[in-house]
Amino acid sequence: MSTFIGQLIGFLVIIWLVWRYVVPPVKTMMRNQQEAVRAALEESASAAKKLADADAMHAKALEDAKNEAARVTDEAKTDSGRIAEQLREQAGIDAERIKAQGVQQVQLLRQQTIRELRQNLGLESVQRAEELVRAHVTDPAAQAATVDRFLDELEAMSPSTTVFEAGASVNLRAASREALAALVKKFDEVADGLDAAGLSTLADDLTAVAKLLIAETALNKHLAEPKDDAAPAVRLLERLLDGKVGAPALDIVKTAVSQRWSTESNLVEAVEHVARLALLVRADKANQSEEVEDQLFKFGRVLDTDSRLTTLLSDYTTPAEGRLGLLAKILEGGGSAVNENAAALLAQTVELLRGERADEAVADLAELAVSRRGEVVAHVGAAAELSDAQQSRLTEVLGRIYGHPVSLQQNVDPELLGGLLISVGDEVIDGAVSSRLTAAKSGLPD
Repeated sequence: MSTFIGQLIGFLVIIWLVWRYVVPPVKTMMRNQQEAVRAALEESASAAKKLADADAMHAKALEDAKNEAARVTDEAKTDSGRIAEQLREQAGIDAERIKAQGVQQVQLLRQQTIRELRQNLGLESVQRAEELVRAHVTDPAAQAATVDRFLDELEAMSPSTTVFEAGASVNLRAASREALAALVKKFDEVADGLDAAGLSTLADDLTAVAKLLIAETALNKHLAEPKDDAAPAVRLLERLLDGKVGAPALDIVKTAVSQRWSTESNLVEAVEHVARLALLVRADKANQSEEVEDQLFKFGRVLDTDSRLTTLLSDYTTPAEGRLGLLAKILEGGGSAVNENAAALLAQTVELLRGERADEAVADLAELAVSRRGEVVAHVGAAAELSDAQQSRLTEVLGRIYGHPVSLQQNVDPELLGGLLISVGDEVIDGAVSSRLTAAKSGLPD
């Protein structure tokens, strides 16, 4: 019995222990499990609801997509129709444009072909004409006939309005023109009573004065500056030159410094001018004026054809003695005697160069020699020498046109073929056959 009771008590103790320590955690675990199952059920219900909502939204989206696809398809059909119509219109426009461009291109090609044919034909014609002309003018009579025909045309010309000015006065301002006129008047008075020796001395003295003024720029500036009273300048000049130059030269130079010059360089140019006049008057008194003019022009043509010689004579930075020695050798080796007056004029000109080219200075000197006698120079280019009758006729015709006696300076150039090329001052009368052929070529279509 006691064993039973003991076992009962033990059983009860075990039950109590189970109830006290085992049952509460089990209950708690079961509650947690129930809560988890409940939460899972709630989540399942929520998921089912969301799934149902998603199915509904999917069905709606699918319906909307079908509707949108139908709308896009309709719009695409409409747009494709419109685009196709636009493309057809644009294709029509492009076709017309390409057609017009093609017609225009064809027209341009046609015009170009015509122009090339005309050019080639024209060039061929001009070349053939040139060959015929060259063959024709090989006959001296035919060549002379071209000159006569040009003279006939020249006689129909109206008088020229060109105003010719002589020598040093061409580029002078009004004040220096008046001063130069007074100086030349004084020179004429002084030179009138001098013989050849006196004129030679006068030319040398005036050249020496010009060289002094060129070397002493301060002196030249003082003597040339405008002044109301020229007496101090005259007294200074007398102190400098008295006993060093002759009385005629001193009188002329005193007149020069008494004038009013536009620029200081004009004084030197004026003294150079009257120095040249002294030699020209000497030649005139010896009846050698025309010979001097002719030799000056011939030497000018030598310089025109020899640029190296022109450069050597123009180099004023080298001693004048060397340039004068070169000039003397050229004149001595020319094959014909050079007039002493022409040689002296050329030497004087080369010695006084100070920047200008020798060929231009000699050309100006030759022009001065001609203008001194009241004539104008006509430079005449011809394919062959003119006959005496043609020269006389040309001189008469040009004299009537320009209102002055004319001195002809002829240059033979076979390339002119025929006719004449005339320059008087700044005017050019081109009647050369070669120029007319050139004009015919330039008139061909490009």
